Amino acid sequence: MILQTPLTRLLGTRYPIIQGGMSWASSNAALALAVSQAGGLGVIAAGPMYPEALLAAVRQVRAGTDAPFAVNIPLYNKRAQEHMDIAIGEGVPAIIASQGGPQKYLGRAREAGIKWLQVVASPLHAEKAQAAGVDAVIAVGLEAGGHPGPDEIGLHVLVRAIVRRVTLPVVAAGGIADGAGIAAALCLGAAGAQLGTRFLLTPEAGVHADYKAAVLAAGVSDTTLVGRGRSPVRMLRNTFARQYLSAERALEDADLDALFTASSLKQAALEGDVEGGKVEAGQSAGLIDSVQPAGVVMQQLVDETRAALARAAALAG
Repeated sequence: MILQTPLTRLLGTRYPIIQGGMSWASSNAALALAVSQAGGLGVIAAGPMYPEALLAAVRQVRAGTDAPFAVNIPLYNKRAQEHMDIAIGEGVPAIIASQGGPQKYLGRAREAGIKWLQVVASPLHAEKAQAAGVDAVIAVGLEAGGHPGPDEIGLHVLVRAIVRRVTLPVVAAGGIADGAGIAAALCLGAAGAQLGTRFLLTPEAGVHADYKAAVLAAGVSDTTLVGRGRSPVRMLRNTFARQYLSAERALEDADLDALFTASSLKQAALEGDVEGGKVEAGQSAGLIDSVQPAGVVMQQLVDETRAALARAAALAG
């Protein structure tokens, strides 16, 4: 059973699997290269990178594989212009854009022959992205680590709503950690799946060992949303999260701003402060029980997806 979908045909990948662009974890070449070599779409997370580091990572991935890869660029970022100049100037195969509209840069990307995938969290945003001319959308459900949408729509409902409203390929993201989840996304009408937390727990992910250990130990109910009404973050329930949620329940508005900005992802990801920093992870952390090389993870995902689709086909007779 092959795993060819409109997404694989669009991107030129072997499998409809995208590694999520995770700040610090994939802000390097190693993870993206390993995933692309194994047939998925590896993604360099440009967000926290200096331009020279991004340029070096792009060239390192390109030197290591002829397979497609992508650069994830948060469009609100103060370095977004520089990151986009590098991605377009280097002619990367794909750009994944988030947290901002694509209109400013999409024309240049098109001229360079670059595929554009837009991260969305609502059917309305998906329709706007299609109208702007993007090639595909990535639908991020409430279960996702990092920054899910403020409307808090679960992935199953979100994917079904979006595939009914747009004609371009839809990628499901949030709460997926194995092949059964990928197969479910395909059955919902998605053309592929994006996995973040599963690829966070690999040797290639560039975060502190204590960060990985904390995520590996988490159960499905050990994450929470912090910062509703601001820029909500799904992260582990640690000391910072409990302090914030306690202040939120007490309606201490002034304290909330100070608390929220006093903690950062970098604090946890690079410095290993897994109690005071923002340990971003999705609910799927509770489905993962090992740290394995990204190439091994990719093969397991493919095998599991095929098995799950075969079970579904058998049920249909």
